[in-house]
Amino acid sequence: MVKEADALNVINIVAISLTILVWFHPMMGLLTFRKVIGITLFLELFYLIGSYLLDWPFPTPYVLIQLFVVTVWGVVLGIVFSRIWPLPSHKGLERIFRTFLVVIPALGLGMGLQVLLQGAQATQAIYLIFALSAWLGSGHFVRGAAENYG
Repeated sequence: MVKEADALNVINIVAISLTILVWFHPMMGLLTFRKVIGITLFLELFYLIGSYLLDWPFPTPYVLIQLFVVTVWGVVLGIVFSRIWPLPSHKGLERIFRTFLVVIPALGLGMGLQVLLQGAQATQAIYLIFALSAWLGSGHFVRGAAENYG
């Protein structure tokens, strides 16, 4: 059986490698890194406040690293989806359809990550965090106005 310290070391290695990926990959960069850090800080504050006000379990460093890893993977999924199908510059039905096509599979993948990272006794909604991150990351590439009309 894997001890929590060993699992923490593996999660740390994955988190560091994902940070390097997000920072140095040509499709990503500083904007992506800032987006990941912003989402992660919001989630960490959300769970910290929830632990005091609603008697949720206090998030351990292991859980905080899990939140970071899930946020990175969600944003990366959103960016890859955005690269394949860029966000249209005008509002309309295409944006709604595109949102469903990124969020619904992200919920399924997030459930798999939830079981992988936290097992049967989950204390955080990893699947919702993954889907939210994928949705926020999917706005990375936007089609130009000339491409929509030409």
